[in-house]
Amino acid sequence: MRLRRCAAVLFVLAAVLSSSWFGIASAQAPPRPASSAAKPEGTLLQVMRAILFTNSNIIFAAQSHDPATVKPDDSPSDSTNAPTSMFGGWEAVENSGIALAEAANLLTIPGRVCSNGKPVPVQNADWIKFVQGLRDAGMATYKAAQTKKQDAIVDVSDQVSNACANCHDVYREKTPAQGGMAARCTK
Repeated sequence: MRLRRCAAVLFVLAAVLSSSWFGIASAQAPPRPASSAAKPEGTLLQVMRAILFTNSNIIFAAQSHDPATVKPDDSPSDSTNAPTSMFGGWEAVENSGIALAEAANLLTIPGRVCSNGKPVPVQNADWIKFVQGLRDAGMATYKAAQTKKQDAIVDVSDQVSNACANCHDVYREKTPAQGGMAARCTK
C-alpha cells in the first residue's frame, strides 16, 4: 500500500513537472533562443529622423515650456503629439530620454547603412565613443525629467546637444556654408 502511494505521488509530481501533462512550461525548461540576431530595418537617416530628432525636440522644448503645464489633447489616447498624449507632460520627457538611450543600441547594429548606402562605421572607436555619449545623455535626461525641474532639463539639454554635435561634426554631411563637403558617414 505504501509503495502504491509513493508511486502515485511520484507519478503526479512527474506529471506536474512535465510540460506535456498540463500543457504549461516547466520551470526547468530552458528558454528558447531568439529566432535571429538583430537586423537593421532602416537606414541611419531614417533612425535619426524617426527616433532621435523627434525625441531630442521634446527634450529641447522642455527647456522653455514646463511639461507640467502642457494640456493634454481632447483625445489623448489618439494624440500623435507626445507631450499632449496620455503619456505626456514630464513622462514624455522621461520617455524621450529612454528613447535616446535605447536608440544608441540601434546605432551599433552591424549591417545598417547610411543614406548614401555606405555601412555605418560601428567598428570605429570614435563612433563607439559618440554612441556611448548619446546613451549617457539619454539616461541623464531620464533622471533629470524624473525631478520634474526645468533647470535640470536645461542642464542636461547641453549634454544631449553635445552628444549629437560630436558625431555630426565627424560623420554628418556638411554643406560649403557649414564649412565642408564631407560625405555622410565617412571621415
